[in-house]
Amino acid sequence: MRRFCVLIALASALGAQPRYDLLLKGGHVIDPKNGIDRVMDVAVSNGTIAQVAENIAPSDAKKTVDVAGLYVTPGLIDIHVHVYLWQDLKGEGVQADAFSFRSGVTTMVDAGSSGWRTFPDFKARIIDRSKTRVLAFLNIVGAGMGTGKEYDKTEMDAEAAAKTAKAYPQVIVGFKSAHYVGPGWEAEEGAVKAGEMTGLPVMVDFGRINPKRNINALFLDKLRPGDIYTHCFSGHREELVASGKLNPAMAAGRKRGINFDIGHGGGSFYWYVAVPAYEEHFYPDSISTDLHINSMNAGMKDMINVMSKLLNLGSPLDQVVSMSTWNPAKEIKRRELGNLDQGAAADIAVLRIDHGNYGFVDSAGAKKSGNQLIVCEMTLRAGKVVWDLNGRASEDWKSFPYQKQSWTHVK
Repeated sequence: MRRFCVLIALASALGAQPRYDLLLKGGHVIDPKNGIDRVMDVAVSNGTIAQVAENIAPSDAKKTVDVAGLYVTPGLIDIHVHVYLWQDLKGEGVQADAFSFRSGVTTMVDAGSSGWRTFPDFKARIIDRSKTRVLAFLNIVGAGMGTGKEYDKTEMDAEAAAKTAKAYPQVIVGFKSAHYVGPGWEAEEGAVKAGEMTGLPVMVDFGRINPKRNINALFLDKLRPGDIYTHCFSGHREELVASGKLNPAMAAGRKRGINFDIGHGGGSFYWYVAVPAYEEHFYPDSISTDLHINSMNAGMKDMINVMSKLLNLGSPLDQVVSMSTWNPAKEIKRRELGNLDQGAAADIAVLRIDHGNYGFVDSAGAKKSGNQLIVCEMTLRAGKVVWDLNGRASEDWKSFPYQKQSWTHVK
């Protein structure tokens, strides 16, 4: 009888344990995949989304964070970054964790910094050691980007690229062609061939154009539906025609199923292209930064700054969030990302919209004024708070259980 009572008491105690590890309470949830755009609560347990619902009881959670007045979205996905740091620290790569979480980004996709020859080093030294989820578009050039090999046709090996992608299916999400100056289509055709062999998409940073190499031929003859044209507002490839209107090839490409990505970077986003495109109702499918050591301190700044630019151009917030979460997840065929599905990894961004007078700078250094600025208050990666701008998930210092330690001075 005594043993039975002990078991009942134990079961009662276990039953009283909170169901959730963390509860985000009272925020405006925007989850484009699931059509959610209203005030709801988000509960997290064991690193995954446990529930998204109205009025979840705080008593059900070990910790409750008040996010009323803020926006709760899936963790942001930046599908065009450069985070491969070479061993000699040359190049333009940025350390992923040093930049991702503070702007709400939980997934970064390196866009061709490594190729089929250098990817194993990238994975071992960078990807496997990053708290940020780092995926990759594999450069069709074996040596990767910025190596002086980008114009070397002997480095463009579709079979080797496809073989590497098949060896790392959890990480490699597609192929990248970048900066090729032609006169032919070797780089783009090689990337597409690798894509055909693996069922993966291609991202193209289109190089120099000529009478044969132009975006009309690229969109209608070379790329496939589902492939990605990055730097879509760069103006370098005649995205605008002489009259200042959008090149009809852009609309034709979209109709064919090409995805258009921002890829802001240090030289690929200009107001003189973006404003006319918006006036003609041509909006990007995905927002990305083209993060590298030069773009981060120039007009681009970070993911939420680029998102703010499109918000001020006229895209509603729910569309800006979709361009930064669910749309890129679909583009890279990772539909388990970019949403708040029950059971999905608890990658979450908590955002604030400030209102005032702000200046947004393009890649040339030209400013356009706006009145809305997106700020990242908090980021969760796999259920853990990895960025907390104002300590919303922290305990006040007066009641905080400090672990006081004795420090011995060592000379």
